[in-house]
Amino acid sequence: MNLPTNLKYTKDHEWISLEGDIATIGITDFAQGELGDIVYVEVETLDQTLEKDEVFGTVEAVKTVSDLFLPMSGEIIEFNEDLERNPETVNSDPYGKGWMVKVKVSDLSQWDELLDHNSYGTLIGV
Repeated sequence: MNLPTNLKYTKDHEWISLEGDIATIGITDFAQGELGDIVYVEVETLDQTLEKDEVFGTVEAVKTVSDLFLPMSGEIIEFNEDLERNPETVNSDPYGKGWMVKVKVSDLSQWDELLDHNSYGTLIGV
């Protein structure tokens, strides 16, 4: 199980990296493995400001559709458009080319509330 130490995680299986006030968000290796083959990623919240834990999109796999929850409040400023053509990138590279959105964070203190890799590993049993 791949759990990069430089990222933060949520109980909903999203990962977050932060540079200044810009967060990059995707789903974890564990989440993509549980979902199976991802066939579609939908984000209709571009240019919207959302609160922490609001749904910012969905990810559709062969057998299920799962909501994506925003781990930090802010404005969705970018969607990874490559996922429109190649949603399976989330399966093959969840922490790299499979990122989903970039967010201009409005409350940086929320970063401290997220799980580190050890806490997330305990959550998923690794």
